[in-house]
Amino acid sequence: MNLVHVLDCTLRDGGYCNQWKFGFENTKKITKGLVDSGIDIIECGFISDKVIYDKNVTKFCTIEQIADVIPKNRNNKLFVAMMNYGEYDINNLPVNNGCSIDGIRVAFHKKDLREALKICKKINEKGYKVFVQAMVSLCYSDEEFLELIKLVNDLEPYAFYIVDSFGMMKNKDLIRLFYMVEYNLKKDIWIGFHSHNNMQLAYSNAQTLVGLETNRNILIDSSIYGMGRGAGNLNTELFIQYLNENSDGNYELKPLLIVIDEILNIFYQKNYWGYSLPNYISAVHNAHPNYASYLDDKKTLTVENINEIFDMMDSEKSLEFDKEYIEELYMRYMNREVIQEARLSEFKDKIKGKRIILIAPGRSSVEETDKILRCIDNNTIVISINHNYNQIKTDYIFISNLRRFSSIDKDLKQKLIITSNISADQIYLQVKYHDLLNDTDMVKDNAGLMCVKLLMDNDVKEILLAGFDGYSHETEENYAVKDMAYISKNAVLDALNRGISDVLKKFNENVKIRLITSEKYIHIQ
Repeated sequence: MNLVHVLDCTLRDGGYCNQWKFGFENTKKITKGLVDSGIDIIECGFISDKVIYDKNVTKFCTIEQIADVIPKNRNNKLFVAMMNYGEYDINNLPVNNGCSIDGIRVAFHKKDLREALKICKKINEKGYKVFVQAMVSLCYSDEEFLELIKLVNDLEPYAFYIVDSFGMMKNKDLIRLFYMVEYNLKKDIWIGFHSHNNMQLAYSNAQTLVGLETNRNILIDSSIYGMGRGAGNLNTELFIQYLNENSDGNYELKPLLIVIDEILNIFYQKNYWGYSLPNYISAVHNAHPNYASYLDDKKTLTVENINEIFDMMDSEKSLEFDKEYIEELYMRYMNREVIQEARLSEFKDKIKGKRIILIAPGRSSVEETDKILRCIDNNTIVISINHNYNQIKTDYIFISNLRRFSSIDKDLKQKLIITSNISADQIYLQVKYHDLLNDTDMVKDNAGLMCVKLLMDNDVKEILLAGFDGYSHETEENYAVKDMAYISKNAVLDALNRGISDVLKKFNENVKIRLITSEKYIHIQ
């Protein structure tokens, strides 16, 4: 019968959700809760010499710093940290004296395999348990995976992992890899499994491992509340309950529920994690989940659009996140030049020298309609942004957002000014997407800013902004129409507010711009 053990990685993998800012006291409460729950191995965070130490963050520069968050009563539990290959000088690691962590997990990509195993050997020689984490197991051919196992046998680490980095591993894949390891790995080396939940398979795959016939020690990673990047991880609280009921587990659930209630719920509300369609798409394409997060944070794309961008991706670039690469793909996708400019001269004549009211879909656009009405006269043109504004008659609707375009009533086509990234016919005017971009990354193609740029380029007299509220952390406060609301990370919302404000200030140097509804999160002056 296999002996199943649990390694909790909340303080390391969960850190992707809060920039590892758990807080010093919270970190100690989490490690104590895990000990009290009976979790076998507890991962305290990353060890790296590429960071500046902050005791409130679970990225550490030395093992002495890690020791401060380990409970005095370890109750015979093991404590470890993870090292990404190339991010820590192993010469700075002291010989293990038993006062801090017991082991180090070394994560590396296939291209760094041989050099990473040399690092593993040095860690072993210094008296630490070594956990070999060869990331993205499915990127190895069978021959390559067998060669990896052979090299690991020469090293004789504490554990060797099957790693489902992108949450795409099916049951049949896991079983195939497991038996390759089972029959070829030295018998005293533990087999570990690390998974992500992009396809909602982490729990079922863990159950599969529990049920396999083997005399091996099996080590399965999980995190409290499933806290982890993107779709998250196997839930520790769910898995230990399963082990208690099905595999002679003797874990205590209550300490973890307290950690969820008192600590992790707060992080979840600020920056949710869990299954989502973008994370599913990244798994289907065997791609790094940060690509999905990056595209989803744009809030300009439908799921179909995101999938099409993944289809454009080079398989060799998919395994490691490259921000410049995904931005280039995104811009290439959005820059599809489908132009219907027949009415451009007519539009220029209509707006030249006029005062324009731009109405964004913020709540103030409805709550303060009277302010908008007072600004309308015979020299005013009204344009709504990414939505049909129903409070007063608008002259045009400007749309650059593929997601918003899909929800617009087709009867309004003759009022539409759309950008060239959108395929449509029988609209009033289509303008070049690329010509309306600005230089600020987070808001480079923000619809409101693109429309302002269009107007600036065509000699308008003045631009009045209504409903340009910006983004509150409270999602329901952000839109006049509830159906337009979306959930996003607080850090993303804050960056959007800063970016929109900064670009409007620059634009204000070239054309007179002012807010006519209440100033909330966007500031021009």
